[in-house]
Amino acid sequence: MNYTELVNAVTNYTENTVTTAVMDTFITQAEQRIYNTVQFPSLRKNVTGTVTLGNKYLSCPEDFLATYSIAVIDADGNYDYLLNKDVNFIRQAYPNTGTAYYGLPKYYALFGPSVSGATISNELTFILGPTPDALYSVELHYYYYPDSITVTSDGHTWLGDNLDSVLLYGSLVEAYTYMKGEQDMVNLYNGKYQEAVGMAIRMGDGLERSDAYRSGQFRVAPLPQNTGVK
Repeated sequence: MNYTELVNAVTNYTENTVTTAVMDTFITQAEQRIYNTVQFPSLRKNVTGTVTLGNKYLSCPEDFLATYSIAVIDADGNYDYLLNKDVNFIRQAYPNTGTAYYGLPKYYALFGPSVSGATISNELTFILGPTPDALYSVELHYYYYPDSITVTSDGHTWLGDNLDSVLLYGSLVEAYTYMKGEQDMVNLYNGKYQEAVGMAIRMGDGLERSDAYRSGQFRVAPLPQNTGVK
């Protein structure tokens, strides 16, 4: 379902016409709700960067939402995946007292926005421990908000092309709430939305992770199979 088809569907279902700005608000709010309900593996990004000698901080990408994994790549090309800790742990385990606490980073934490003088950045920063003892490459997998279907050049997104039902019913819930629709219709479309989200969770947090190596990540158990054996 592309953007034009989605707008037409919402208009026909609600039998009401709103401005483009209002319609886009329905859609973007629905997208945000969906992306924070299901951790789609298909909606992750991968970027590379570097950390330098003596600098324990690493800037997050501008569209960063949450970490999937961080790996430091040593001089031999080996990947060392960092463990998530809090800032207090890293500060106490690796105090800033010189090269005695330098080494290949093993841990990371979300430190907060970077500050330059009186300017506070809107973007987050990682803090690493121990402080890097050399220049290392870093590979970050992270979750992000993809471009909304309301702004893409061709009117298509991964969500609209693969899970159009959850996007449609999510938009309808937002639309009926805005239009102060009858409660039975609000309940109807909210129920349809929950059904569609259940299908999305089964795919995003279930099927797409059924063979994942890391068992620590959130995962939905597969549905039991009826083998016919009693």
